[in-house]
Amino acid sequence: MAPPASRAAVWGLMGAVSAAGARCPCHAPAVSKVLKRHAPGCSHSHHKHDHHQTFATAKEEGDYAFEMATSSIRYGKGVTKEVGMDLANMRAKKVAVFTDPNLAELLPVKTTIKSLQDAGVNFVVFDRVRIEPTDGSFQDAINFVRKEQPDAFVAVGGGSVIDTAKAANLYLCHPEEDFLAFVNAPIGRGKPVYNPVKPLIAVPTTAGTGSETTGVAIFDYKPQNFKTGIAHRSLKPYLGIVDPLNTRTMPPQVHVASGLDVLCHSLESYTAIPYTERTPRPKNPIERPAYQGSNPISDMWSLKSLKMCIDNLHRAYKNPDDHQAQEQMILASTFAGIGFGNAGVHLCHGMSYPIAGGVKNYKHKGYKVDHNIVPHGISVAVTSPAVFKFTAPACPERHLEAAALFGADVSNAKLADAGPILSDALRTFLHKLDVPDGLTALGYDSNDTKMLVEGTLPQHRVTKLAPKPVDYEVIERLIEDSFKLY
Repeated sequence: MAPPASRAAVWGLMGAVSAAGARCPCHAPAVSKVLKRHAPGCSHSHHKHDHHQTFATAKEEGDYAFEMATSSIRYGKGVTKEVGMDLANMRAKKVAVFTDPNLAELLPVKTTIKSLQDAGVNFVVFDRVRIEPTDGSFQDAINFVRKEQPDAFVAVGGGSVIDTAKAANLYLCHPEEDFLAFVNAPIGRGKPVYNPVKPLIAVPTTAGTGSETTGVAIFDYKPQNFKTGIAHRSLKPYLGIVDPLNTRTMPPQVHVASGLDVLCHSLESYTAIPYTERTPRPKNPIERPAYQGSNPISDMWSLKSLKMCIDNLHRAYKNPDDHQAQEQMILASTFAGIGFGNAGVHLCHGMSYPIAGGVKNYKHKGYKVDHNIVPHGISVAVTSPAVFKFTAPACPERHLEAAALFGADVSNAKLADAGPILSDALRTFLHKLDVPDGLTALGYDSNDTKMLVEGTLPQHRVTKLAPKPVDYEVIERLIEDSFKLY
C-alpha cells in the first residue's frame, strides 16, 4: 500500500496551489522557516513504540485509510431564503423546524419560516431546544418528532440546535432503540447507525461549532454530570446553509465563545495522531469512526480555519459592525468543521465536557438562559495553554507552525521550545478576548479536580486521538495548570 502523504507533501501541494493563482493562507515567512526543518516523514513516528492502546503496536495494526465526509455547503448573504425551495424540490411533506426560544422571534428563523410558507411546504416548529442540551432535552425533542413524524428537518441555530435535530432525526429513524444505544462508548453502547435518516438542512446562526458539516451531536449526560455525544457520519446534514447575515444577531460574548471553539477545533485536529496510528484497524468500513486522526486533507482545512480565526475573532468581538470579520468567522467555522469532522479533536474537548457539564454557580455574560452555563467554547479554551504545552513534544513542528500564525517569532526557535511558545501565544490571545481567568473564574477549585479528571477519562472518542498518551495523573496535572491563565 502507498504510504500516507507526508507533511512536506501537504505543504508542497499547498505551494503548488498558490503558484497556480490561489493564495495559500498559511505560508507566512516565519512558518516557512519552520517548515525547512521538517523531516520528510511524520514527526509522530515515535508513537509506534508507545504502550498506550491508542497507538499501533506489533499486535494491533493502525488504520491504513481515512475517509473525507462532509455535508454539501451553500454559502452566501441571504441564502436562508432558499431553504423552502430546497425542501419543495425534495417533495417534503412535513418538515420539523428546530430552533431555541431566543432565536424563535429573530430574523434567521423568521426568514426560514417565510421561505417555507412561500414554497408551500408544510411544517411544524420545535422551539424548546436547550442551549447546551442534555439527555433530557434530547429526549424531549425525540418525543416531539416521534409524535409528529416529519420526513425532513431544518435546524436554525447554533450547535445546540443542530445537534438536537441530529439526535431527534436519528432516534426517529430507529424507534426500537433506547437512548444509550448510539451514545459513544463507554458511556453508551456506540452502535453504528444502520437505518437511513431523514434529510436535515442546517442553518447555523453562530460561527463556532461547524455542526453543519459534521456527524456529531454533543449533550450533557446528567446522570454523570459531564458531556458526551453521538458520532457517526450518517448524521451529517444533507445541506449546510451558511448565511453570514445570520450571525449578526450574536452578542459579542457569544462571538467569543463560538469563535474559540473554531480555534480549538483547528489546533486539536491539526495536532491529533495521524490516521495511520489510530487503532484498532476496522474490520469493516462501517466501523471506521468519524474522528480518524490527522490526515492530509483535514490538515489543509484546519490550518486555513486557524489563520482565519486568529485574524478575525478579535475584530468580530470588538466591533459588532465589522461584518467582514463576522463573515470570515462563519467561513472559518465551516472550514474547521470539515477539518475536525474527519480528523477529530483531543484533550481540550475531552476535558471540556466535565467543565461544562459540572457547572455549579456560573452563568457566562451575554447568554440569555435560565440556567447556569459555561459555554462550550469557553470550557474548551481555558485548558488550551496547558494542553498544547503538554502535547508539543509529540509534534513540535506543528505546534511551531501554529505559534507562527499567532504572530510569534519562531525563526530561531528550538523544537523543545514549541510548547511554551504556543502556550504563551494562546494566553495572550485569550486575554485580549476577556476570557475568564481559568477554571477558578468559572467557579471551580481544587476540591473539584477529582470530578473533572473522572469526567474526562471516559471520553475515549477524543482523548485517544491526543498525540501523547494520557492517564489520571496527566489529566490531573493539566486541570491544575488550568486553574489560572494569566
